[in-house]
Amino acid sequence: MTTTEPDGRVLLGRHLRLEPASPGHAGGLFAALDDAAVWAAGYAGGPAARPPDVDGMRAVLEAAVAAAVRRERQAYVALLTGSELGAPGTVVGTSSLGDWDVLHERVHLGWTAYGPRWWGGAVNAECKLLLLGHAFDDCGFGRVKIQTDLVNARSQAAIAKLGATREGVLRRHTRRADGTWRDTVVFSVLSDEWLSVRAGLHARLANAAPTPTP
Repeated sequence: MTTTEPDGRVLLGRHLRLEPASPGHAGGLFAALDDAAVWAAGYAGGPAARPPDVDGMRAVLEAAVAAAVRRERQAYVALLTGSELGAPGTVVGTSSLGDWDVLHERVHLGWTAYGPRWWGGAVNAECKLLLLGHAFDDCGFGRVKIQTDLVNARSQAAIAKLGATREGVLRRHTRRADGTWRDTVVFSVLSDEWLSVRAGLHARLANAAPTPTP
C-alpha cells in the first residue's frame, strides 16, 4: 500500500463525528475546553496557553486551518452523533494527525483534549479508533507516535490503555507557554500491532458506559 497524507475526510463512528477543524467550531470547542483541568497538565503548552474567550479559541482554530493548508497538520473537532453521551452535535474536544513523513511512513497523533465531562469513557477510545484507522488503513502509515507531558499521569495512563508501547522520555523537549520546559513521554503503535490495538478499542467501546462520568 502506498503511503499518503491524511486527506481531511470526515471520520464517522458510533458516538463521534470527526470534522476538519474550522473557525466555525470556536464556540463549541471553547465551551468544551473552558476548564482549568484541561490545561493543568500541559495541553497545548499548559495553563498559559488557555484561550480567554471564544475569540481566542477562534484564533487557535485559524492557526490549525493554516497548518492544514500548509499540509503540516490535520486538526479535527469531535462532535457527538447520538444522544448516549450528550446532545447530538455537541463538541466534546479535538485531536490531530500531524508531522507526517510519507517517505518514512510515520505520523504523530496528538494535540488531543476533551472536556472533563467525557474523560474516562467512550470518547477517547472512539476518537483514537477513528484516527488510528485513518492513519493505518486509509493512509498506509507504518508508525503512529503518541506523546504527552511527563507531568500528565492521566494522559500517560490513557495512552498505555490504548495498547501503545512506551518508548521513553525526551528530556527538556518542548518549551511550555509559560517558558518552562517539558519532558515528553513518547509512545507508538506500529502497523503490525494495529489489528490487536483495534480489537482492544472495539472491546472497550462495546463495554463502555452509555453515559460519561459527570
